[in-house]
Amino acid sequence: MSDSDDDVPQLSAATLAALQEFYAESGRTGLEQDSIQTDKFCVGAVEEDWRMSQFWYSEDTATRLAEEVMQQAGEHGRIACISAPSVYQKLKQLESMRSDSVSAVLLEFDRRFAAYGEEFVFYDYNNPLCLPENLLPQSFDIVIADPPYLSEECLGKVALTVKYLTKGKILLCTGAIMEEHAGKLMDLKICSFLPKHNHNLANEFRCYVNYESRLLS
Repeated sequence: MSDSDDDVPQLSAATLAALQEFYAESGRTGLEQDSIQTDKFCVGAVEEDWRMSQFWYSEDTATRLAEEVMQQAGEHGRIACISAPSVYQKLKQLESMRSDSVSAVLLEFDRRFAAYGEEFVFYDYNNPLCLPENLLPQSFDIVIADPPYLSEECLGKVALTVKYLTKGKILLCTGAIMEEHAGKLMDLKICSFLPKHNHNLANEFRCYVNYESRLLS
């Protein structure tokens, strides 16, 4: 092989610039990429990452659940969204269109959502009570949770967080196969409402509550 630089393939300036632009675009993720075309609180503004068991709700379901927790929290109520970023995003969208304001916090493992600022709280269900000091016990009017995995172990740990944060009301979204565990761990009843996702899931998905809800009928 020749030592001469003449034998090394060279890219034109235009081709090199195009290649650099492609790599720059490929390296952009989450809110940074999508905020160009969409509002940062749109459902799907952060792409699903199936490696983290992320499956976003459809627009209709996110709206229905957000309206439910807003109604249950009441005016100036506080809402905790555990592993439910779609609902948090929809709450922020609805916030600007309603006079009965509420406040919401997103507890989430995916640090891309840190772009939402102080309302983002890093959350790992493996450490269910490792929470910031400002998240006081029984300080939320309602907690909505969507555990990432369909297992009793995961639900049991998330239940510890839910019961620590809520004043009483709980809305759980998880698989139909978790009905018995939802009742045993948090005394929840299954709703007739059928939540939908942007991508169909293999497992039937349901909602569970411990209060009188429009979702029950």
